Amino acid sequence: MSEIKTRKEIILNAESGIMTERIQDALCSSEKVVLSSGVYLTGPIEIPSDTTLEIQRDATLKFVDDFYAYPPVFTRWEGVKCFCMHPCIWIANADSSALLGEGTIDGTGEAWWKRADEKRAIPDAKPEAEFEKRFEFLNPDYRTQPGGGGGRQTQFLRPPLLQIYKSSNITIEGLSIVNSPFWTIHPLFSSNLLIKGVSIKNPYDAPNTDGIDIESCENVRVENCIVDVGDDGIAIKSGSGEDGIKDGIPAKNISIKGCTVKCAHGGGVIGSETAGGVENISFDECFFDGTDRGIRIKTRRGRGGIIKNLSFKNIEIKDNLCPFVINMYYHCGSLDPNEFSLEKLPITESTPQIHGVHIQGCRATGSRSSAGMLVGLPEMIISDVVIKDCSFAVSDSADAPISESGMYKGIPVPESRGFRFRNAEVTLENLTVEAEGEKIIIEDNVKMI
Repeated sequence: MSEIKTRKEIILNAESGIMTERIQDALCSSEKVVLSSGVYLTGPIEIPSDTTLEIQRDATLKFVDDFYAYPPVFTRWEGVKCFCMHPCIWIANADSSALLGEGTIDGTGEAWWKRADEKRAIPDAKPEAEFEKRFEFLNPDYRTQPGGGGGRQTQFLRPPLLQIYKSSNITIEGLSIVNSPFWTIHPLFSSNLLIKGVSIKNPYDAPNTDGIDIESCENVRVENCIVDVGDDGIAIKSGSGEDGIKDGIPAKNISIKGCTVKCAHGGGVIGSETAGGVENISFDECFFDGTDRGIRIKTRRGRGGIIKNLSFKNIEIKDNLCPFVINMYYHCGSLDPNEFSLEKLPITESTPQIHGVHIQGCRATGSRSSAGMLVGLPEMIISDVVIKDCSFAVSDSADAPISESGMYKGIPVPESRGFRFRNAEVTLENLTVEAEGEKIIIEDNVKMI
């Protein structure tokens, strides 16, 4: 027997070969599909409404690394709507679905990472393979679309491991998720989501393998997750450039609590795709261990969006490059050198804004680059920033260049490893900075309240 059926539940057993059709048929014909112990090799699958996929302990749902097995779908890729590869797991236009259990989802990412790195190493790399040329045909404007560093110009548009698209009342709980080809969990245009007790593990050098990227969603809770990945850990986004501004769908009312992020480029992250706006976001009682940056807000001219009402409370940050970064000169994926001018430029709908960032009870130790940076634009200062009851300490043996504090371009590098402020309005209350040289670095256009 390859499966056990009841009216509401199908229990599958692992078989040799690729099981895509069997798994998909089960998902479309039952309220609950259970994968018992064993390895289930599959291509991309979709979870429909009112359906639960449970992966039990000692079961692994493993995705094939055949680039041709993931057909084009129209969604967002690095903040811009386009055709890209079908997500490994897609929950699309669904309601009241769940993905849970104590088992493992394996994206088999090695082949994907290798090709991405190879193409990145070629100057002005272009679409080459047949599947890349197919995306080039489907996305005729790709050359002018902004990117985040994932490789849009090559049209090697890798699939996220799990995308929740235009769906509501979705639960993701308990699973171990490893080796994602690209972003790992990507909720998009969705609402009323719970992501709880999930463990995500990708190698640190695996390109663009963000942990959880919540994009243009509302009413989302992320609780007690462990994220150890090769890019940002838990990030909030809302689309990029003109496309995201036109959509105008913010990320809002999102709570992240009790989560641990290890080794990532950033622990709790806003951006850099911010065009639709980001508001009412809270990170509470989290631990960022060995991340490049801890609290990280990144955007630049051309990204657009109003970022407001952000709260980071009781965050512990250990052994990173820089614990606190607000960077409006973020460089990855830029096609326009004017975005990094130190002069005031005209304010347009694509000028990002940051207002109302409250940091309280946060403690950082062992930082290797600097204690922090808060850098706005000369034409759009960062306003209503409150840093209260916090301490940021640089390691006595700090060895990383100060320039590695944030991935920025155009602004000068300070001489001290202290906390720098530029183009900002800030209230400091009981802030302790431990660093050699100047502790608080006040640059251009700073107002301390």
